[in-house]
Amino acid sequence: MKNKLYIIKIGGALIDDEELLNEFLEQFSEIKEKKILVHGGGKLATTLADKLGVEQKMVNGRRITDKDTLDIVAMVYAGGINKNIVAKLQHKKCKAIGFSGADANLIKAKKREHSEIDFGFVGDIEKKSVNRKLISKLIKLKLVPVFSAITHDKKGNLFNTNADTIASVIAQALSEKYDVELLYCFDKEGVLEDVNNSESIIKNISEGKFSVLKNEGKLHKGILPKLENALGAVKNNVNKVFLIKESELKNHIENHHAGTEICL
Repeated sequence: MKNKLYIIKIGGALIDDEELLNEFLEQFSEIKEKKILVHGGGKLATTLADKLGVEQKMVNGRRITDKDTLDIVAMVYAGGINKNIVAKLQHKKCKAIGFSGADANLIKAKKREHSEIDFGFVGDIEKKSVNRKLISKLIKLKLVPVFSAITHDKKGNLFNTNADTIASVIAQALSEKYDVELLYCFDKEGVLEDVNNSESIIKNISEGKFSVLKNEGKLHKGILPKLENALGAVKNNVNKVFLIKESELKNHIENHHAGTEICL
């Protein structure tokens, strides 16, 4: 029987709010099972870029990363945010250790190729990109890996990589060894049919239902990368995948009824 492993992804809205972040990390630190945390931080990076006069361009919720933007996201994601989270978790007696994909060659990426758009220093990854054996060794040492959204190509280049994708791909890679549950935590109660109605939670989304909702224009553009990555995880043998509200983490771990479940 495989050991349980939670892989939990958080984003910029939570990271921006110190009080909410502390509350979330308290819940995260109390999870008794093996766990990994993956974080983004797009809002902080955008704020700093604005202050520095570095124009930001987004396509379908994904950031185009020129060299100046890469410097910013590397500082914000792998530096300030990652170490702040690790320090807070240490305070809560959680043996966290922070990483970018470049550290110990944990996540190797390749530059995104696109026929029409040059995404710059944006790296794409897949299941084989992840150093599964080394991450498993870290978990065996009772350490809690905390991944930022920075990867590398093993040629000296850093890449900005979507944190939702990192969480999904790590989950896929580790599902061979662990009973993985992937949780995307964000500021909504789940996937909402009406973004202005917190009670309009869609309890289950399959690939077919996703296509219908997308074609009908019922999905906010910001949720699309999460759902695409969540579906990718389910199709690659990740046992359970949910999108839940950040404050519902403990409730979900204990009762398994919060948010939206992604299924085949």
